[in-house]
Amino acid sequence: MRDIEKYRGIIPAFYACYDDTGAISASRTKAWTEYLLDRGVKGVYVCGSSGECIYQGVDDRRRTLEAVMEVAKGKMTVIAHVACNNTADSAALAAHAESLGVDAIAAIPPIYFHLPEHSIARYWNDISAAAPHTDFIIYNIPQLAGTALTMPLFRQMLKNPRVAGVKNSSMPIQDIQMFKAEGGEGFAVFNGPDEQIVGGLAIGADGCIGGTYGVMPELYLKIYELCRAEKYAEARPIQYVCNDIIAELCAGQGHMYALIKAVIRRRTGLELGGVRSPLTDVAPADEAHVVKAAAMIDQAIARFC
Repeated sequence: MRDIEKYRGIIPAFYACYDDTGAISASRTKAWTEYLLDRGVKGVYVCGSSGECIYQGVDDRRRTLEAVMEVAKGKMTVIAHVACNNTADSAALAAHAESLGVDAIAAIPPIYFHLPEHSIARYWNDISAAAPHTDFIIYNIPQLAGTALTMPLFRQMLKNPRVAGVKNSSMPIQDIQMFKAEGGEGFAVFNGPDEQIVGGLAIGADGCIGGTYGVMPELYLKIYELCRAEKYAEARPIQYVCNDIIAELCAGQGHMYALIKAVIRRRTGLELGGVRSPLTDVAPADEAHVVKAAAMIDQAIARFC
């Protein structure tokens, strides 16, 4: 039976760290990894949506993961998202991730062309075969990928013994219940939507991977602690505040991750750089949203943590 304890907990989706020219910064990546490690999170999910992977090259993603592993290896769980929009690059990233000793690799389905499910299964299995000694996590995010993880496709993937979990970012919480029931004991299901972490944990998620965890890890760690103790009434007010903060982070002209990095800079002094084009960086008018979101986070931590 697979031990899924390493997947139980709060796992922030790792933000891309750039230098002042927009290139991947190993030093800033290591500093951000140290920060999250010091906060006490369970692990990190590297080079996913929050890591702007869709706008990065293979070398960018290799450099990011290498810097993360220099700090995190043996200290917290590392899941490396390796999907590219072609099998060869995805497999190369999978093999590289395994060579570094990550705990798991993950992949969204191919995007743009609407492929039949047997093609998606082959894509995922080919990626998994390139890292034959590493767990494989299916990333289900149909609202962005354009393809949903159906139960027939899921059952097909369960024939691969390396398939160890699903990062479920679909909005219906029932999907967590269904994947957990079908996957069976020892199979990990992660709650994806940050706005419903309480609901996801209540219905059976093992761990949680989220794009706003990094900017306010203390709040999500508290939610996880309360939900594991089945104190859902105490967790709900924190969820509501987190949702209000997320709305503020999405209210600017710049992309949410640009505002998040500005909030991190303001609250911690850490510099993660901007965001990769075509994502839009913060505009002067966004400063009010950054100031307000930072204050909301500080107030919530003082109140709940």
